[in-house]
Amino acid sequence: MNNDTIFALSSGHGKSGVAVIRISGENLSDFMERIIGRFGPTPRHAYFVNLCDNAGEIIDQCIVTYFTAPHSFTGTDVIEIASHGAPAVIEKIFDFLSQNNMRMATPGEFSRRAFYNNKMDLADIDGLAALLDAQTDVQRKSALAGLMGRDSKIYDTWRSQMIEIAAYSAAILDYDADDLPENIGKTVREKIKKLYSEIDKALSHYAAARAVRGGFNIVLCGEPNVGKSSLFNAILGSNRAIVSDIPGTTRDVVSATIDIDGYMVNISDTAGLRKKTTDKIEKIGIERTNSEIKNADLVLRILNADQKFPSRGGVAHSAGVVPADNEIIVINKSDLLKAKKKSKNTIYVSAKTGDGLNDLLSVIRKRLHKLTDGLENTLVINARTKTLLETAHNELKSAMKIRGDNFDLISEHVRGAADSIGKILGTITATEVLDATFSQLCLGK
Repeated sequence: MNNDTIFALSSGHGKSGVAVIRISGENLSDFMERIIGRFGPTPRHAYFVNLCDNAGEIIDQCIVTYFTAPHSFTGTDVIEIASHGAPAVIEKIFDFLSQNNMRMATPGEFSRRAFYNNKMDLADIDGLAALLDAQTDVQRKSALAGLMGRDSKIYDTWRSQMIEIAAYSAAILDYDADDLPENIGKTVREKIKKLYSEIDKALSHYAAARAVRGGFNIVLCGEPNVGKSSLFNAILGSNRAIVSDIPGTTRDVVSATIDIDGYMVNISDTAGLRKKTTDKIEKIGIERTNSEIKNADLVLRILNADQKFPSRGGVAHSAGVVPADNEIIVINKSDLLKAKKKSKNTIYVSAKTGDGLNDLLSVIRKRLHKLTDGLENTLVINARTKTLLETAHNELKSAMKIRGDNFDLISEHVRGAADSIGKILGTITATEVLDATFSQLCLGK
């Protein structure tokens, strides 16, 4: 870690009432004394000052706060300048800081310093990145739990248990049976199995955790001219997709993001599915539709009021069969029906009149809650941590397969699992791991 004095805008860009500029470096007391015009600044005390440049010209009236090491976000001295949020003011303050041997921070550099100074581990950094990306209340709660150390405690407990198991496994070979706890071999295997199950459970929630962080993918699909685009617009409450009586109007995927019960939902209108078409562009649209279906958390299969009900267990189409538990059958244009045939997983709606739309949204809400049931107590797993968890999972699985008294091999595999968990926390680091983690963050973090 370098000792440069760095600065960045920690608040949002653009015109605003207040902007917060953060400075991090070693021994910033002299600079703090200079900008507030008094000796011996009190840490964590807010000073109202006329911030002046090197020529003595007033840049802006600001609130300035000084945080001394190690009692700051980064663990170094930190100065926070709260100025007016005009772009011209911010630019002038940046020029002033640059003229005083400071440089603009790179993305994530403040958090990198916090990591090196043991203020945060990599699991905390992942939680911070998720919090900064949060767009809904559910995302906020999930990310905040990770940032406040819940995930770190779980990972640290796992790693400590793995180190203990590896040590006992090695001791079995080095000590007489009389010097070891009774049934130590059986205890070691049981503990490995327990850890394996806990990591397995965490990985099983990855899809839901990914959906919470990146948004649940809901896809509207069906044959041409069944009213997918009309229903898409009705759900959004705006005209995002083109609606026409001409079959095959939608040639590409049209997507929008909405908030449903605090969950971020990515909803997509797709090209109509039909078995045969000579139109090259329509064929590409159908291929994209099938790709969206495969990646969907929930599929809304749209049928016309006069179409036959699909067979139980899914609906056949050019991509195969969509599982029933991942699908809701939506009978559109219900205003044209005299009678409604009841069927499991079937909702009647009319995109034209709005009839049944609340029922459909209610079912979607239930599905979202079902997918995330118990997730509030589950690790926030991103692509980086998933890969390392899978490695630990596989190492424990290999240890469980070893029979007989080969406890040296068991110890080796469990140590491998512990190393993977250590990389999640940053206890065991690699440059590429650090770069990937901190690059998630913005300037000022």
